[in-house]
Amino acid sequence: MADILAIETSCDETAAAVVRDGCEVMSSVVASQASQHSPFGGVVPEIASRSHQDVIGPVVEKALADAKMNLTDMAAVAVTQGPGLLGALMVGFAFAKALAFAADLPLIGVNHLEAHLYANLLEHSEMRPPFVALVVSGGHTLLVHVAEWGDYQVLGQTLDDAAGEAFDKIAGLLGLGYPGGPLVAELAEQGDSEAIKFPRAMMHTPDYNFSLSGLKTAVITYVNKISAEGGALNKADICAAFQAAVVDVQVAKTVRAAREYGVSDVVLAGGVAANKELRGRLTTSLRAIGADIWFPSPQMCTDNAAMVGAAAFRQYQLGDFLLETDEPLSSMRFQPCQE
Repeated sequence: MADILAIETSCDETAAAVVRDGCEVMSSVVASQASQHSPFGGVVPEIASRSHQDVIGPVVEKALADAKMNLTDMAAVAVTQGPGLLGALMVGFAFAKALAFAADLPLIGVNHLEAHLYANLLEHSEMRPPFVALVVSGGHTLLVHVAEWGDYQVLGQTLDDAAGEAFDKIAGLLGLGYPGGPLVAELAEQGDSEAIKFPRAMMHTPDYNFSLSGLKTAVITYVNKISAEGGALNKADICAAFQAAVVDVQVAKTVRAAREYGVSDVVLAGGVAANKELRGRLTTSLRAIGADIWFPSPQMCTDNAAMVGAAAFRQYQLGDFLLETDEPLSSMRFQPCQE
């Protein structure tokens, strides 16, 4: 039996959890910074780092208390090593390193994107590779072929804006607030996705890359045009049409990847994996080709430390520990596809 204390500070959530044997969540605590970043319409790195410094101690203490354990009961300490905001990562990394040193415990560095995949495993223990994974979040949008746990090949990724980032920017443009993903999705349910024709960038390119900057520009151009003409903006239609344009491309490329790589399972992960339209469209399209889809509950889609603890257990079993000289961002497990 191995209990791992996991810490996550890659962006704007300070989180800690205790995970047993990579599958049983003994505790999970998440402190969100959304209210602090909301006035700016996005994450401000300096604010994020300072907030992590303020709350990481109490968050870790609560995670241990909720699990009814002490640091000395842990088999290891795990921490998100990257990718993410460097200042934010440094706070969590330094704190975890100090805890591990004080308690003479091994320290495990976890890739944030890999952890999102393991969020599914916490709720679907029967899920097994090989599969194709669509990882969509505020900072990342990529398709990955997972041959085995630890064997990852990036098939394609965003060339500019990530899906979550695009949702936030459109929400800001329409004055909806932050974080934008849930707000745009909620308003889209009241709109007509066919009312406005927005572009589907790279929909039919032979690769698996994504681009959302053109779509973002098209929405801005449309809003400015209607406003200049004195017309009324139908925000629900704009949100629905924008969301459809994002989802159409992601579904098309994911289904094509599942076919090309001959997998019968597809995994959806990351913050945007909570989007109902994306979940529904992927489910329908994949089942039409005889493939199953896995996705975590909404609360496990967002950044949390439980998924970090789940990913760390495999590394614990392999003895894959960090050295004293290792730093954040020094070990990235996801490699691009080699042609």
